[in-house]
Amino acid sequence: MKLKTIITLVFMVSMMWSCKTDKAETAEDVTENLEETKFNFSVEQFADLKILRYQIPGWDKLSLKEQKLVYYLTQAGLAGRDIMWDQNYRHNLKIRKALENVYTTYSGDKSSDNWSAFEVYLKRVWFSNGIHHHYSNDKIKPDFNADYLRDILTATNTTLEGEAFDVIFNDKDAKKVNKAKGVDNVLESAVNFYGPDVTTADVENFYKAKVSPNPDRPLSFGLNSQLVKENGVLKERIYKSGGLYGSAIDEIVKWLEKAQSVAENKAQGDAIGLLISYYNSGDLQTWDDYNVAWTAATDGNVDYINSFIEVYNDPVGYRGSYETIVQINDFDMSQKMAVLSENAQWFEDNSPLMEAHKKDSVVGVTYKVVTVAGEAGDASPSTPIGVNLPNANWIRKEVGSKSVSLGNITNAYNNSGSSGRLKEFVHDSDEYDLEKKYGQLADKLHTALHEVVGHASGQLNPGVGETKETLKKYASTLEEGRADLVGLYYLYNPKLQELGLVEDWKAVGMAAYDGYIRNGLMTQLIRLKLGDDVEEAHMVNRQWVSAWVFEKGEADNVIEKVTRDGKTYYNINDYDKLHELFGQLLRETQRIKSEGDYDAVEALVEGYGVKVDQAVHAEVLERNKQFTSAPYSGFVNPVLVPEMDDNGEITAINVTQPESFPGQMLEYSKNYSFLPEVN
Repeated sequence: MKLKTIITLVFMVSMMWSCKTDKAETAEDVTENLEETKFNFSVEQFADLKILRYQIPGWDKLSLKEQKLVYYLTQAGLAGRDIMWDQNYRHNLKIRKALENVYTTYSGDKSSDNWSAFEVYLKRVWFSNGIHHHYSNDKIKPDFNADYLRDILTATNTTLEGEAFDVIFNDKDAKKVNKAKGVDNVLESAVNFYGPDVTTADVENFYKAKVSPNPDRPLSFGLNSQLVKENGVLKERIYKSGGLYGSAIDEIVKWLEKAQSVAENKAQGDAIGLLISYYNSGDLQTWDDYNVAWTAATDGNVDYINSFIEVYNDPVGYRGSYETIVQINDFDMSQKMAVLSENAQWFEDNSPLMEAHKKDSVVGVTYKVVTVAGEAGDASPSTPIGVNLPNANWIRKEVGSKSVSLGNITNAYNNSGSSGRLKEFVHDSDEYDLEKKYGQLADKLHTALHEVVGHASGQLNPGVGETKETLKKYASTLEEGRADLVGLYYLYNPKLQELGLVEDWKAVGMAAYDGYIRNGLMTQLIRLKLGDDVEEAHMVNRQWVSAWVFEKGEADNVIEKVTRDGKTYYNINDYDKLHELFGQLLRETQRIKSEGDYDAVEALVEGYGVKVDQAVHAEVLERNKQFTSAPYSGFVNPVLVPEMDDNGEITAINVTQPESFPGQMLEYSKNYSFLPEVN
């Protein structure tokens, strides 16, 4: 039986420096006919957030040994969950413990507006792994006052005092990550990667003095540490067993050792062993050795991401946030998309880059569609839908990279319901029909091209340092925009049809271009408060890409800004010329990266990516008021429940679904709190 079901089109907005393809779906929706499903993807909605569920298709096809591997890896990931909370802000764990105690023990009036506001605030804090919004980085403001919180703390014999209490209501530590121009970005960021008196100059000078043993294979200095001042002297506190976060890391190691015992093959087991050694030592050379081994370990049904990886939460791009994703290979979809990996060199050879910036040999690019089995840290509840790792440029060049698309996550988004925003923001019926027919395919291909070809493409000029050193706070948005541009350039290309990936390359490319420009110049503004600048790295890159091509194409009316009945639309008049403009901008962004041109990246990002057309923004927000669907989504994780025999051996592992978001959050706090409140 067929049922008309609403689909949310996921426009991949965030891509990690890994890269991590966006954690927030677009505000555009369209309806399609789907097979009826009895699975309930939706859990609840509050504030600007939707909570969803995802399934683990293919679980029953895994052997018991493989299921054990997945189970042990998910337990290892959850064991480090509180690390992310503490990294996000120094008072997060103390605040969470107090709020959860109130939530579970308060016996007073729960019908009041204040209690409802308290519940929403706690859910928002859970979702963001702390008191700052997961996407905007602004401190979350409660809709109850300090007196009410004091009352319910007292009523439940809960202690929350001093700065940890005051910061919930005052203006201190207002931004978790502050990358604004003209301020000390480290000093003005509340993220707990640095001591409260450490400045941007301190960080830059500290790492200028660091020298890698092999300059051609630079170590990732700062990735696994906190930088603080002790008696005025800068010092790294290393994340390792016996060091900072050691009690949680010991639990991670315990489960990784179990995982290693059931590894699918020697290469996988050796890689897990190196990860264990890294956690025990905190040695950055071991981290590189692990990444080389992990990248090369491509056989098997199960893979994972685990450790301190993405640097988006560091205002100057050194320190990695803790995250983990455990994944099962989707062999059918991976086989269909492997053609991109197999042709990576063709894409590089035919790109518009300067010849000196092209790689002679694109090596080791693997692309798989995977099924997520569990996530934690920076990947949960707000999850990516695509990932490319490792991040080190030299490993990408010499060994390669792994790119994955999280298929069941995308499927959950697509089946979770929507509210029909698309018709409000498309220019005409032709644009709507293109999006309806080709939009999801275009999005999937853009993710694949971004991850497989984009992040594998290009090379630095000899002697040019890592981009976090040369491009500084603009490194992440430049890299993501560059990879976006690779995808955009090749989405409008007959090669995709030649490879059998599409039946009509031009129509797919047109749908992709329409969606990108519409999102970059209008619909992503739904996530911002009126008057705010664009700050999140991926939102910034989508705006500077879109605004640059819009401006450069004005003379030829490539993209037309249309006003009709008091509403603004952006209509593409010449897709061929827009394709050329994307190529020109790709060439320039690669030049900036290859040469380490800080002045050029600053002009590009600040000139096109940060400031918002306030009239258009106000209009977009007004037009969006009619829709009730929240602009951000995240997930509860399936629960893997082992069955044991009398000897304590696992005989089966069952997949269950949590009943509620608060239930899972409280269960996690009960079973996976391995850190003290202050670290």
